[in-house]
Amino acid sequence: MLDALYTLSQRLRSAVSSVVVGQSDPIEQLLIAWLAGGHVLLEGVPGVGKTLLARSFAQALGQDFGRIQFTPDLMPSDVTGGSIYDFRTQQFRVEPGPIFCQVLLGDELNRAPPRTQSALLEAMQERQVTLDGTTRPLDPLFFVLATQNPVEQEGTWPLPEAQLDRFLLCVRMTTPARDDELVLYRRFLDGALGLTGARERLEAVVDHETLPELRRSISAVHVDHTLLDYLHAIVDRTRSDRRIMVGVSPRGALALLGAARARAVVHRRDHVLPDDLKALAVAALAHRLIPTPDAELEGMTARDLVDAVLDDVPVPR
Repeated sequence: MLDALYTLSQRLRSAVSSVVVGQSDPIEQLLIAWLAGGHVLLEGVPGVGKTLLARSFAQALGQDFGRIQFTPDLMPSDVTGGSIYDFRTQQFRVEPGPIFCQVLLGDELNRAPPRTQSALLEAMQERQVTLDGTTRPLDPLFFVLATQNPVEQEGTWPLPEAQLDRFLLCVRMTTPARDDELVLYRRFLDGALGLTGARERLEAVVDHETLPELRRSISAVHVDHTLLDYLHAIVDRTRSDRRIMVGVSPRGALALLGAARARAVVHRRDHVLPDDLKALAVAALAHRLIPTPDAELEGMTARDLVDAVLDDVPVPR
């Protein structure tokens, strides 16, 4: 089953890479998060392909794609749905919101007020939505990709720690390298790429019915007990480092562990290596940390602090 999961990961990576050029690391991290059953926060300046990546990934999976543009006046009911009075039947009926899909793109999540941001919490953690006192389940494969612009902060609200903690990985998208960007120019001139994204829709590379079983097979990836000690040493160091005000919670440690198992599959292994934990530590842990004011004055970001912790903790042999 792990071989089938590896084959699926390669097909997904190839399909998405055929449209999204020069973003091999974000594509792999997105794939890892989906395999691990978590959600992704995409960071990047406008125009680097965040929306295109999300849409292409959903198409390659053959899943329902939904998009919500978060704005300051967006209400929670605009996300989850609510009751609407039907004049024909003279009764209220529940109208599901755009959150009822399989792959949801929450564009510019930090532009919505905290009350609207919190509408996603239950959906992301429990895969369910409560409408008018009734709990409605979401698709078991429900997957959230939220974007935020790390540069423009005017008219935004910072994401609360509880919201950030629900994202398995925080993935950064940067401008592509020169050769990759030239490929984009040529595709634009050839008509394969427009200002609004790819011209053609990607074909699904997998049978939707087999996806839940394939994703469950990731539990067969072996994790040695020495790696559990290594993982605990990393997260415990974030809790005791004087430069870190709030360290990594047990949920954050589990996020890194689950992502490491998924990375092992993507790299065609049935066991986790220390390199898997190190490769994903920044993406899985940095957005969960709160640096102290002194650390920020020294110019250290949360990502820098995770790198420093990795340098300090001995790697098991």
